[in-house]
Amino acid sequence: MKNILLTGASGFIGKHLFEKIKLNYQVHLLLRSPSKIHEYTHVYENIDASSDFSTALGSIDCVIHLAARAHILKEQAALPLEQFRAVNRDLTLNLAKQAAKNGVKRFIYISSIGVNGVCNESPFKFSDDPMPVDDYALSKLEAEQDLRCLAKETGMEVVIIRPPLVYGKGAPGNFERLVKLTSRNLPLPLGAINNKRSFVSVDNLTDLIVTCIDHPQAKNETFLVSDDEDVSTSQLLVKMLSAQGKPNMLIPIPVNILKLLGSIFKRKAVIERFTNSLTVDIEHTKKTLGWLPPISLDEGIARCFNENYKDK
Repeated sequence: MKNILLTGASGFIGKHLFEKIKLNYQVHLLLRSPSKIHEYTHVYENIDASSDFSTALGSIDCVIHLAARAHILKEQAALPLEQFRAVNRDLTLNLAKQAAKNGVKRFIYISSIGVNGVCNESPFKFSDDPMPVDDYALSKLEAEQDLRCLAKETGMEVVIIRPPLVYGKGAPGNFERLVKLTSRNLPLPLGAINNKRSFVSVDNLTDLIVTCIDHPQAKNETFLVSDDEDVSTSQLLVKMLSAQGKPNMLIPIPVNILKLLGSIFKRKAVIERFTNSLTVDIEHTKKTLGWLPPISLDEGIARCFNENYKDK
């Protein structure tokens, strides 16, 4: 049985991934505080780029690195880029270097589609030139670059996965905002958004991560991931309303008016995220790994509102 070291197990994706892999692998957790979810937990209260992880890495075959400094809605740091780099780049490289030194065979890094950019007219591909536009995405790109260099230097296999918005029951961030919007039983002025966006269910993302633990063709590859079905924000909201047993309550307000209102009320960035297009091409992922998303977008959305579906 392979030994897996998982970081970020207390987060949304990490909790789901832990539940998926704990039966078939010996899972060790690297956390900032003690946890009762597993006996093999290595606690580092002050994790940084100088931490010694040799004890946690002693018998590990594969590291899955989920932990990161994510988007901060109200950034308070004086130098946010340096804060992102300290966690997403420097800490990642420190862990990876020690992993290679301790004989870890494979390092799976969960990056972000933000490395490619924030919007597009044609789907992003894994081979596209990176176009990060914010500090978070830049720090993720720099980590990817350092990991690829480390793979060449040491022979440790590196797998990079770039997901778009990850949704699921209890998901934080922008999806949580959409859930709150659709739960208010009020008309929503979002019925005329004809963009295209890719999303990925947490179940599909974790299934791909598990595939990459052992698949020989995952070695030193970069994979984009999605539910393989692109929809507009308006279509997504209709699906969310339907999953809650609610009628279509969307009012078709033109997008240019929404953007004007966003500028007036200082919500321009939020409106742009809802109205811009962002799609990904996962043909490389499917062909390289022989992988298909196990559940559809409709099923993924239904699980978000199904009381009988276990919220990990």
